[in-house]
Amino acid sequence: MSSTVFKSLTDTTYDSVEGYRQAGEKADSPQLKQALQQRCQSREQTLQQMNAELQRQGDELVTKGTMTGEAHQMWQSITSAFENDDEAAAERVEEGEDYIKGKFEQALESDQLEAQERAVVQQAYAEICEGERFGDMIAKQFD
Repeated sequence: MSSTVFKSLTDTTYDSVEGYRQAGEKADSPQLKQALQQRCQSREQTLQQMNAELQRQGDELVTKGTMTGEAHQMWQSITSAFENDDEAAAERVEEGEDYIKGKFEQALESDQLEAQERAVVQQAYAEICEGERFGDMIAKQFD
């Protein structure tokens, strides 16, 4: 069985994939849409790696979002109805990336991951950092 921390990171990664998907749908700019789709694909690969570890441990794969993620996305859709679509998409991605990076950092600083889980999380963290830099970049672009 996977640790609770690893399972939570996998859940958050799934929510992040969904967040990218929704941001890509919301964006007006073809360039932003394409960039968001590329980041979504990268995040999906990270999710696949994390799900592979869950499978190795005999756990269920993460194939749906969490209640927290769904509530957050619903709130975003309500608040972004009053914003420019590209700006709203950029803001949401930047917020989500800051959140997921912090969660991965906290997990890596803890001693609650098994050795194999830690290796997967460290590998995933590199992609998470790329996403966080991307989020910062697009947020500045649409400020």
